[in-house]
Amino acid sequence: MALDSSARGEAARRVAPATELPLNVPEHTDSTARSAPRAPLRDHVASSVRRYLGDLNGHSTDNLYQIALRELEIPLFLEVLEHCDGNQSRAATMLGIHRSTLRKKLREYGIA
Repeated sequence: MALDSSARGEAARRVAPATELPLNVPEHTDSTARSAPRAPLRDHVASSVRRYLGDLNGHSTDNLYQIALRELEIPLFLEVLEHCDGNQSRAATMLGIHRSTLRKKLREYGIA
C-alpha cells in the first residue's frame, strides 16, 4: 500500500506527537534562527530513509533496521558527547540510557 507524502506525514503524527524542545533550552540570539520553524527530527529521518530506499535502485536489503539504527546512533552519540564535553555519564543521562549501555554502544561502533 503506497502512501503519498501527506498521508505519510499524517500517519507519523498519529503514531506519536513530535517531541517538543524542553522549556529550559536557551533561545537563539539570532532573530533569523529564532523565527525559522524547525522540522521535527522524524521528518529529517523520513526524508533520509526515502532517499536511501530510492538509491537502492531495485536492490533489496534484509537489515535496514540495523543500518538505520547505526546511522542514527553514531552521530547522535558523537554530538551528545561533544555537547557534554566528553562526559559519558552526562551524555547517558541526556540520552536517557544507562552509562554502561552508552559505553557498550561506543565500543561496538569503535568510538570508545
